[in-house]
Amino acid sequence: MNKNDYLLPITAWSEDDKPREKLLNKGRRVLTNAELIAILIGSGNKDETAVDLSKRILSSVDNKLHALGKMSIKKLMKFKGIGEAKAVSIIAGLELGKRRSQEELPKLFKITNSMDVFSIMHPIIGELEHEEFWVLYLNNSNKVLRKTRISSGGKTGTIVDVRIVFKEALEAGATAIILAHNHPSGSMTPSKSDKLITQKIKEAGTTLDINLLDHLIISEKTYFSFADKLLL
Repeated sequence: MNKNDYLLPITAWSEDDKPREKLLNKGRRVLTNAELIAILIGSGNKDETAVDLSKRILSSVDNKLHALGKMSIKKLMKFKGIGEAKAVSIIAGLELGKRRSQEELPKLFKITNSMDVFSIMHPIIGELEHEEFWVLYLNNSNKVLRKTRISSGGKTGTIVDVRIVFKEALEAGATAIILAHNHPSGSMTPSKSDKLITQKIKEAGTTLDINLLDHLIISEKTYFSFADKLLL
């Protein structure tokens, strides 16, 4: 398509360029983020096609889907052509994508490095505005048996009960564990309490012959690994 074609309503576009038809004929992977959102909202406004409107919405958040996912219904409705129903559709679509990434791991996913842990836990806690403390329970081949949220707190901390950590470990038959919690502030510097709980859990694990392999602090964009920094 050339630039002037986009001034036409979507119904006047060629079959290959209409988002819905494009998905049907060529598959979902060829669609841009704007085209996928256009399918969700269905129509634009008198001045813009659904695709153009979607591009403008994405542009307002630097084309970052995670930022779009944080927008409120009220804020989305400030865009001309986006009413409550369309705003709800956008939020629901993005939430489904997020939940898909949070589904249970394939059976016995193997951990080989800290990035593996980050890829598992970031979709779950990376964008939270409060702290949560999770534990991955592994077998002797470093394959994940289960992942469990141990506690949920406020913006600056959460309380961890070591007994619950190891109760879950014994129930799962785990021989190793990896700790993970988030810092909503974005700071990657372990706090004094982070270091204390890590040491406390490590010592308790030694008694039970359950090894602590790592502790990750996760933010929206990156992570800190105790093991990578030789702090275990």
